[in-house]
Parts: sequence; structure tokens; C-alpha cells
Amino acid sequence: YNRGVRYMTLTWNNSTDWATSAKDETDTTLKLKHKGLTEFGKKVVQKMNELGMMVDVSHVGEKAFWDVMEVSKKPVIASHSDAWALRQHRRNLKDDQIKAIAKSGGVVFINFAPWFIDSTFGVKEDALHERYKHQIDSLKNAYKRDEFLEDFLISEMLQGEYLKIRPPLSMLIDHFEYVATLAGVDHVGIGSDFDGISNVPGEMDDVSCFPNITRELLNRGYSE
Repeated sequence: YNRGVRYMTLTWNNSTDWATSAKDETDTTLKLKHKGLTEFGKKVVQKMNELGMMVDVSHVGEKAFWDVMEVSKKPVIASHSDAWALRQHRRNLKDDQIKAIAKSGGVVFINFAPWFIDSTFGVKEDALHERYKHQIDSLKNAYKRDEFLEDFLISEMLQGEYLKIRPPLSMLIDHFEYVATLAGVDHVGIGSDFDGISNVPGEMDDVSCFPNITRELLNRGYSE
């Protein structure tokens, strides 16, 4: 907080020793010492409330999520998550979670990751990777132990192929509309995840494309 940080995501895909991630909570091969927030984790959330630092529940597991909602007395955000009802992915939020965030006065910021938007994207991507297995294996051998770099380089190498399988913009807008309908327009925002994803939906290549969201919402009857 003293260095200027005003919101903190409690976990990434990996857990901290005081909060469990969605990835770890849903991994049946792991033997977690605890699920959710520890007593220290609850104190972290309370301290964040006290300082005026927003608590971000994107990436946390369901148990951790509900522990946060029980402890936090201030609005909670999900900085980059989508709707579970439209795509059942561990990183997406179920209806009761979305409603709880809205009730707290918080916001769900919609993630642009194709894997979280479209249930068919992963299958198409697997087929694509199988087709170009030799080239991908060569690239991976050159960049061992840097998974993020690998993903971005693979996407760059197969850019033309990815353009054919990425979800249309309408599927992304479906997630905006779902949260807006369920929780109200004040509780949905733009969470892109541009800094963390290697592929995007159609017509959403970078921030210059944000007006496309406005266009599509206007087409669906939302006011200016």
C-alpha cells in the first residue's frame, strides 16, 4: 500500500500459504493443508479493508472466495473473470458469486481469454497443436521453463491459424450482458487480461478495439 498498490489479487494459479487458488482447490491430486483463507489470510483481508486496498477474488478458489465475502466489509472486485453459466471453467464465477460481489458494491471485470469465453476453443486449440506438433516441440525445446513465453511464441507462430478458431466478439459480449442482467450494469467492467493471455476473441486485438464493445452493447439495446 505504501508503494502505491490499491488492489491485490489474493492468489494467482498457485496458492499462497494463506489463500487457496481456483486451480489448486479443483486439483484432486493435491493434498492441500487448508482450503480457503487461513486465520492470517482473514487478517490480510481485514487489513486491506482498513487501508482502503481493494480485495480481488479473480483466481481464488470457491472456498477462499466465500471466506473473503464473509470477512470483507468493503466492496470486492473480480479483476478478470467471466460467467460460469456460459462457460464452466474454474476461473469463472457462478451466479451466487456474481450476486455476492454486486451486493458488496463491487464489480466483475470481464476477461477476454478465449478459454474462459468459449467451451469449444480448448478442443480446437488442442487439434491445432497436434497438427503443428513438430514445430511446437522445437520451439518449446528452445524456451524451456518459460511457459508464458512459449504460449506467446506459439500464438505468434500460428497466428493465421488462431484467427480461424478464436471466438467471435458476440460470445465475449454475452458475458458482459450476462453479468449486467444478473447483477446490474453498475457491477460489470472491462477486465481484458491483455497482459496475461496469448489469444483474444475476434475484433478485440488490443485496447484500440474497446469501442467495439460499446458498438455491440448499443446494438443490443443498451443506452449510450
